[in-house]
Amino acid sequence: MTSSEMQREDASAALRLLCDGELELEGRLVDASNTTLRATLTLGDRTARCVYKPVRGERPLWDFPDGTLAGREVSAYLVSRATGWDLVPPTVLRDGPLGPGSCQLWIDEPDDVEPLVGFVPAEAVPPRWFPVAAARDEDGSAYALAHADDPRLARLAVLDAVLNNADRKGGHVLAGADDRIYGVDHGVCFHVEEKLRTVLWGWAGKQLPPDAVQVLDALAGQLAGELGDELAEHLTLGEVAEVGARVRRLRDAGRYPLPPQEWPAMPWPPI
Repeated sequence: MTSSEMQREDASAALRLLCDGELELEGRLVDASNTTLRATLTLGDRTARCVYKPVRGERPLWDFPDGTLAGREVSAYLVSRATGWDLVPPTVLRDGPLGPGSCQLWIDEPDDVEPLVGFVPAEAVPPRWFPVAAARDEDGSAYALAHADDPRLARLAVLDAVLNNADRKGGHVLAGADDRIYGVDHGVCFHVEEKLRTVLWGWAGKQLPPDAVQVLDALAGQLAGELGDELAEHLTLGEVAEVGARVRRLRDAGRYPLPPQEWPAMPWPPI
């Protein structure tokens, strides 16, 4: 079995567990703005942890319709899966102890993982890192918000542009096993208006790599078929159409988007 076949098999098993496993709550992640719960899933002799975000715990937002964030989490996974990059952990919409909500596979970060995004002393930005914003600490020392020039992050930046991610914080980038990274927290994606807010601006204006161009070409076709139908179960038809429009604009430009001038380019807090 090839590594890609193994990944597909692992994802399929994870989806079965997420959909059909018995869900038992462990506790709440208190730093989250919406109700975000860690839970265990059990199906036969298989167990795993997950993040359960019930719709009833979503905080109303002025620019996103109430009760839609869980579906946007699932939609982000569907688009990620379609790219073949698998940058979003398996995610489903299911019923739970607090009602319907998104259920996403929990990612355990290794203890010795090196962060890919963070604040570093302004005079000591690591080699092959991009400084994207200036900052100062409480003592007035200069720092830079920076991220690694890492091809995995570069793919995530493309995915965020497709999703129209309004909240790509550094803390939403996780390192998993087997040298993989994941993006999490996609509840404020897929707006019909441009709202891209991210800390991954290091490639702004640069040419897209060839593999990203190929992925965008493939996405355009999938959005006209099964992927578009899947997204329409969670998003409005206008939002699905805008995904396709963003893919076409990115493909035609052939470059990473530039930071916007009409709205904040960075989420807050950035980490």
